[in-house]
Amino acid sequence: MPGVDEHAVPALRGPLVPVLVTGPSMSPTLRHGDAVLVRTGGRPVRPGDVVVAVFRTRPDLLVVKRAVEPRDGGWWLRGDNDLVADDSRAYGVADVRGRVVVRWWPRPARIRGRQG
Repeated sequence: MPGVDEHAVPALRGPLVPVLVTGPSMSPTLRHGDAVLVRTGGRPVRPGDVVVAVFRTRPDLLVVKRAVEPRDGGWWLRGDNDLVADDSRAYGVADVRGRVVVRWWPRPARIRGRQG
């Protein structure tokens, strides 16, 4: 599964890529340790989608967040956990690399967008 090193974010290769969630920012939708599948193609991102992205101000950090709105050629992202502010409120606009479509471990479930 992709991880992040201090020099570059790994490319997400293939139509479905496994990614491991770390941290509490997407709780309760996703929790630390959840494994998800990310679709790198397909339909365009919509507000409410859970995405994997890179903040322009933190190009070394691959994140899982919820897309809020398109902004400045990228996306404004928020975590589902309002107590954690490591999202666009802190880092600004992000470039989306893919859309989270399913959690496959430990509690399999389809991940759907929601209205903000």
